[in-house]
Amino acid sequence: MQIAKDKIVTINYTLTDDDKKVLDSSQGQKPLVYLHGAGNIIKGLERELDGKTASDQLQVTVTPEDGYGLSKPELVQTLSKSLFEGVENIQVGMQLQAHDDQGNSQIITVRKIENDQVTIDANHPLAGQTLHFDVSVEDVRDAAPEELEHGHAH
Repeated sequence: MQIAKDKIVTINYTLTDDDKKVLDSSQGQKPLVYLHGAGNIIKGLERELDGKTASDQLQVTVTPEDGYGLSKPELVQTLSKSLFEGVENIQVGMQLQAHDDQGNSQIITVRKIENDQVTIDANHPLAGQTLHFDVSVEDVRDAAPEELEHGHAH
């Protein structure tokens, strides 16, 4: 069975950056299972998996535009350290959950601490990066009606 819209796909993968540093991997864990065509994985990887079958192995390079987007400078801000009351031992690289005025949450990363100023970045941690996937397709099956209704694999 070929990977196509509304199929449940099971893959094992290793994700590396341009320097071949491993950023994420399913190795030693459960494989990734997703509903193809529902936007559950980045579009560049999903597009390359289209038409593949179980036991196919491929290497995929995904540009930032087809991955987590370009890094947006307007999502980097420098704030007063006093706004981080209650956060113990704030450190560079720390990821925090922030809420906007509408109650939406997002992850921010602390990029720099200088005196009483903290520079945060609300871009996805992989924004602006070219991503390299080594993928093995393990299984492809039809999605159940409730998986289609919910928009993800069960």
